[in-house]
Amino acid sequence: MQIEVMLMDDVKKLGKAGQIVKVAAGYARNYLFTKGLAAEATEAAKRRLKKLEAERAARAAEERKAAQEVAKKLEKLEITVSAATVDGKKLYGAVSVTDILAAIEQSRGVKIERSQLSLEDSLREVGEYHATIDLGRGVTVKFKIVILDEQAPAQE
Repeated sequence: MQIEVMLMDDVKKLGKAGQIVKVAAGYARNYLFTKGLAAEATEAAKRRLKKLEAERAARAAEERKAAQEVAKKLEKLEITVSAATVDGKKLYGAVSVTDILAAIEQSRGVKIERSQLSLEDSLREVGEYHATIDLGRGVTVKFKIVILDEQAPAQE
């Protein structure tokens, strides 16, 4: 005999949180209910699920709007970093993600998490590099990083 249950959490090979699925009564009673992964799909639970889905959709829309506002602040972003070099080209160390995040915060006043930034290459030489900031909800910003030799302007 199968019963309808509402999933409270993602269950591998069964469904995602919030879905209503049919499962064997024993599987529901002995596994899903005891682990807190599902609840019986009553009419009240279905109404509650619809309300929760509407709230989630509204929250997702707000988060996307906030991410788009941050993306507008980061539009046409170009970070310039001066670093010490060995021979005018190769850096003594590398420009770190922390350095880039600090430069973004200083230039645009936006705090970006380390996990949101992805670099295409390691920054170990003078030159131009490209990076991406993932603001979540499908909003990404691509920008350019320019690394200069900190002694170059003094030699001119």
